[in-house]
Amino acid sequence: MDSMRGHEGIQMLLTAEQEAQQIVTVARNLKTTRLRQAKEEAEKDAGHYRSNLESEYQKRVGETSGNSGFTAERLEEETDVKIRNLKKSASKVQSDTVDMLIKYTTAAKY
Repeated sequence: MDSMRGHEGIQMLLTAEQEAQQIVTVARNLKTTRLRQAKEEAEKDAGHYRSNLESEYQKRVGETSGNSGFTAERLEEETDVKIRNLKKSASKVQSDTVDMLIKYTTAAKY
């Protein structure tokens, strides 16, 4: 009887070990599946983020290059205004400057 009980005990231990092995295998498979899903989701999110950054970059590049013509025109206008102002100022003092130069070059010092 003791040998029967020992044999049954061993059989129970083997059965328990097999069940535990199955539980561990199922858990590993679930973990692997969850890791794959998490990786796929992360790659998908990273792709969306990357595409959003790229579209934002392209939008800014488009805005900047589109405004370069406007900026050039604005700078040209500002330059023309400054040149006109300088010419006005020069014409106001031109006669005084010429008179002063003539005065100092023709004046004789003894």
